[in-house]
Amino acid sequence: MKAMLFAAGLGSRLKPFTDSHPKALAEVNGKTLLERNIRYLQKFGITEVIVNVHHFADQIIEAIDKNDGWGSKITISDESDAVLETGGGLKKAAWYFEGRKEFLVMNVDILTDLDLNEMIMQHQQEKPLATLAVTQRKTSRYFLFGWNSHLCGWRNVQTGEEKPADLKNNFEDYEDLKMKAFSGIHIIDPCIFSLMQQEGKFSMVEVYLDLMKKKKINSFDHSGGILVDVGKPENVIKAAELFQ
Repeated sequence: MKAMLFAAGLGSRLKPFTDSHPKALAEVNGKTLLERNIRYLQKFGITEVIVNVHHFADQIIEAIDKNDGWGSKITISDESDAVLETGGGLKKAAWYFEGRKEFLVMNVDILTDLDLNEMIMQHQQEKPLATLAVTQRKTSRYFLFGWNSHLCGWRNVQTGEEKPADLKNNFEDYEDLKMKAFSGIHIIDPCIFSLMQQEGKFSMVEVYLDLMKKKKINSFDHSGGILVDVGKPENVIKAAELFQ
């Protein structure tokens, strides 16, 4: 299996560090987020990884070259001209996954102990378009899933916004929908590239909400495990306590 690490973001929440560095090179106990996730993927036999770059791209490329990819074969997807967000970034890297089975996508600023073997096994058994890692934790934006764990919508609990906008009126089991927080880890069937209608800069959330009525998009709940979004400054200390 191949994987993609999203590392092109500006990392605005990690200022002032990201005023002169990419967030992928933020360190937790002396190891960068990029190295930690490359080594995390290696634990599950994933050693072919494409990394998208934009903000201080040269620093990421230099770190990869200097460390020989930490033992993995790493390819760069250059978004120096314009950051494309998650959907646009993945679509730009579509060539990398040609002729392959399912692949994994992960945000570089996520640290977790999620068992990818279990998630991959579930995906292969259920054969959805995508499987999204989720947990039952407090956040502002949630994916909404039905009783069968299929994606049905999205909700911002701070603003009350829902997508699709007519979800409440057109979904019989609206009151029973389960809110799950996305962990930034996906397993995706490569046929998704032929289904994406968006161009340029766009989010994978937009893609999933567009395709969920036609294709199964499932959840993999790993609540109870470790998940740290190191994109938030307060979580750098938390991550240092959990990841040596």
